[in-house]
Amino acid sequence: MQRITPFLMFEGQAEEAMNFYVSLFDRAEIRNIIRYGPEGPGDEGTVMLATFSLDGQEFMCIDSNVQHAFTFTPAISLYVTCDSPEEVDRLFAALSDGGEVMMPLDAYPFSERFAWVADRFGVSWQLTAGSRV
Repeated sequence: MQRITPFLMFEGQAEEAMNFYVSLFDRAEIRNIIRYGPEGPGDEGTVMLATFSLDGQEFMCIDSNVQHAFTFTPAISLYVTCDSPEEVDRLFAALSDGGEVMMPLDAYPFSERFAWVADRFGVSWQLTAGSRV
């Protein structure tokens, strides 16, 4: 069992984000969703707690029922080692759509093919293939 699990907090977009991420990776699935009911405290039907996996890595997420003055930050990112430059290109195209490119898709001294993006949900991703380190 995985001892450390990334936990993502959304404000009403948890299920949309999970479905998007699961569509991008092999061996990916939504494992469990517990939803808020009519008694709350979150909006009925939103995600109280969910687990999903991307290529064997388990994640947890929620839709927070409390408004926060913070969101995701690129200080922590999901680092994906891709099998090929084409996979980097595919993930870059999907994750950057509606998001923000922080380091453009290119060759860098540490990687033959690399990009750093924040997706449309604000989650930060570093994508690499052909590491030079």
